[in-house]
Amino acid sequence: MARNQRLHSDSDFQEVIDRQGVVRIFKDDHIVDSNAVVLRFSDTTVVVQTRVSDLTYYDREACEFFEMKKR
Repeated sequence: MARNQRLHSDSDFQEVIDRQGVVRIFKDDHIVDSNAVVLRFSDTTVVVQTRVSDLTYYDREACEFFEMKKR
C-alpha cells in the first residue's frame, strides 16, 4: 500500500528528485498524472516525465503534487 506525502517546498521537490521518487499530480481535485518522475522545478513550474519521450509541464500554483511512498 502506498502512502501519499504532499510536496510543498523547494526542499520537498529536491528530495523527490534526489530519490527519483514517483509523484501523483492533482488539478481541480482530479488526478491529471500518475507514476511521474520530477525532472526539474522552478517557482512557477514543475516538469515531470512519465515515459521515455513524455515530458509534461505543470503550473505549481494550480496543481497539487504528492509523492507516492511504499509502506
